[in-house]
Amino acid sequence: MKRFLVILVVIAALVTLLSSCGGKKQPADKSMRMVGVSLLTKAHPFYQELEAAMLEEAKKNNIMLHIQSAENDLGAQTSQVDDFITQKVNAIVICPVDSASIVGVIKRANVANIPVFTADIAAKGGDVVCHIASDNVEGGRLAGEYMVKLLKSQGKIAIVDFPLVTSVQDRTKGFVDAVGKSKIQIVARPSAEGDRTKAMAAMDNILQRHPDIKGVFAINDNTALGVLRSLQHANRKDIVIVGYDGDPEARKAILDGTALKADAVQYPREIGKATIQTVAKHLDGAKDIPPALPVKVGIIDKESLQAEKKQ
Repeated sequence: MKRFLVILVVIAALVTLLSSCGGKKQPADKSMRMVGVSLLTKAHPFYQELEAAMLEEAKKNNIMLHIQSAENDLGAQTSQVDDFITQKVNAIVICPVDSASIVGVIKRANVANIPVFTADIAAKGGDVVCHIASDNVEGGRLAGEYMVKLLKSQGKIAIVDFPLVTSVQDRTKGFVDAVGKSKIQIVARPSAEGDRTKAMAAMDNILQRHPDIKGVFAINDNTALGVLRSLQHANRKDIVIVGYDGDPEARKAILDGTALKADAVQYPREIGKATIQTVAKHLDGAKDIPPALPVKVGIIDKESLQAEKKQ
């Protein structure tokens, strides 16, 4: 009988131990805040840097990030944000695939009383606590002024565009405003959706339609490098490109003296850091969160990159 009782006690202890280990996993720190993040993509160096900075800053602010990537798929992004709502995260950060079409799921988060933030790309509706991004109008203006300098205020140019996203809309606005003060003419404005292969095809078509073109503004570096490939295949050394982002491959192309002469440059780590800091302040009860938080931009060319290497 004693042996039977001992066995029962052991079994009861094992059941208690297993029940404490199994089931729903509890966070070690119950004050840890969960924030869902849906990135535009993880394939681009810009978003890789932004994500790394977010993770670093989250550790400092008692925040656990659940990071997903839409890879330019609106359906995937919508599903990711809906999952965050179901999980009842404390906040959501979105880098929208489509600034207009993302509004529906933002409104669903609003109904669930989950605060929403956007980073890099803004949404065109819904209740967003704060949008954190480069000052893209200023970046576009810097790119436009550089183009005016390269072409000595005259000539025909193209913009290889991506008008679905607000950040690009801001870039092109700043660029058009700057070149509008010169005699430069914008004769083509196709969309390549920020894709290198599509940008190359778009530039091939521009060269056929406008063989006398002298310059191209590319809305990001994937676009700029696709345009560059088209010009190299066509052996057109009389056309200049001004890009946007300052990715490593583009920096090398600038240093190598290719047709890509300059880039408006963003600081994705600063955007990532500022995003998580802003989310943390809001979750801590701050009432002075601005609706938009612009992050500085700059311009790089061969001369500035050479000086940077010497430092």
